[in-house]
Amino acid sequence: MNQPTNEVQGIRRIIAASSVGTLIEWYDFYIFGSLATVIATQFFPKTNPTAALLSTFATFAAGFIVRPFGALVFGRLGDLIGRKYTFLLTLIIMGSSTFAIGLVPGYETIGFAAPILVLVLRLLQGLALGGEYGGAATYVAEHAPPKRRGFFTSWIQTTATLGLFLSLGIILITRHSLDIDRAKSIAKFNDWGWRIPFLVSIFLVVISVYIRLKMKESPMYAKLKIEGKTSSNPLKESFTHRSNLKMVLLALFGATMGQGVVWYTGQFYAQSFIENICKVDFEQSRTILIWAILFATPFFVFFGGWSDRVGRKWIMMIGMLLAIITYRPLFGQLLSIADVNNKIELPEQKQINTTINPFAHTGNSLRIVSTKHFFSDGMVMTETKTDTAYADLSKTTIKPDIKLSKLISKNDYWMMVAIVFLMIIYVTMVYGPIAAFLVEMFPTKIRYTSMSLPYHIGNGIFGGLTPFIALLLTTIYSTDKLVGLFYPMIVAGVCLLIGVLYLRNKIDSDVND
Repeated sequence: MNQPTNEVQGIRRIIAASSVGTLIEWYDFYIFGSLATVIATQFFPKTNPTAALLSTFATFAAGFIVRPFGALVFGRLGDLIGRKYTFLLTLIIMGSSTFAIGLVPGYETIGFAAPILVLVLRLLQGLALGGEYGGAATYVAEHAPPKRRGFFTSWIQTTATLGLFLSLGIILITRHSLDIDRAKSIAKFNDWGWRIPFLVSIFLVVISVYIRLKMKESPMYAKLKIEGKTSSNPLKESFTHRSNLKMVLLALFGATMGQGVVWYTGQFYAQSFIENICKVDFEQSRTILIWAILFATPFFVFFGGWSDRVGRKWIMMIGMLLAIITYRPLFGQLLSIADVNNKIELPEQKQINTTINPFAHTGNSLRIVSTKHFFSDGMVMTETKTDTAYADLSKTTIKPDIKLSKLISKNDYWMMVAIVFLMIIYVTMVYGPIAAFLVEMFPTKIRYTSMSLPYHIGNGIFGGLTPFIALLLTTIYSTDKLVGLFYPMIVAGVCLLIGVLYLRNKIDSDVND
């Protein structure tokens, strides 16, 4: 039997209102990660680029680490005062923090105060996001009919990926619009233009706040409040009652932990790997991810809807299994595609350009040698070597700074898009059904608190640390460029084992009262 038209339109408005706000929060949160390489040069000393990038990823990861605390704080508020006003508050905190990052002076202006301020704002972002997702997922699920819960909540699942998509898109638009000349535009973006994506977020937040103010409270929560059955102590009921604590632990170690590492490996670490390990051009690395996200996003809804018919568990478990089995071959193929040793160089087309910038009063100069290598398949690799040309010829630079950037061919570009697309399909399998899965595990009066904590530990700590730990492993064990994958593979493997053995496969389950 079909739902009445007004009921369908009502749930669509609810999904749209919840999703817009959640999308903006994810945009705010991920704009930092999308600009990690640029931020590393702005807020940390430039003497050691690798250490600066690691410090940036650590600051990025800090926002994930505090997400569980945000889940506790705002989850408790959501179960005490309601869903609507709680995730309205998280949106305001997130938007204000993001806007403020765009105003923080750089390291060269205020020294170590710069990274400290950014860290504080990043922690506020993490706290806010810790309260956002549980509220939005709970709100939609409590409006959705039982047999369509996976389908309707899966629209919320698209917002994280679309937020990343939006952040990448605005970065590229900003980068191209600063100057007609590409080189000048890039220089301006790296100098001050990177602040624009942070600053424009305030306009998106204002629109989203306006939309959310018009939303009504969840009918299930409103009913409990009228009947006087809301929880007086959601934290105590969630984590001291044995039966509920068991569900919290199962949700974490049997679902969200593996889902988190698959999510961040398939999207964030994939982009970081393509740019920093494969040395693919900044714009190409981001548009590869944009295309892959664009093609894969509908599968969140597909797998969410499918879970209404076949259950949530096995879709998520198969997604984790596929990731574990194929990550090393897939990332190995990305590495192989960008490897110049697999290509034929055209030495007669090589271009060398040397720039000398004199230092005042010393007689020494900054020497920049840019060499373009051309290959038969269409790849162009730019090798930029920077060192000091001393007036005293007996002095030499001990170790010149060498940077590589590869513009890969059209065929290689689309091969990388296909590989990342496949990894994001795994993301849609583990992430599409999980909101409905979590909502159905916990009773209404403590749902916001109970589902938010395992979700944000799984995603915020296990998942959010993926880019940092993977990059750190490749720095320590530099002979194996794929060593960083062991972290997500091991975490997903443990989660897969626990999930297969202990999770129930729910189909069209009623939400607990």
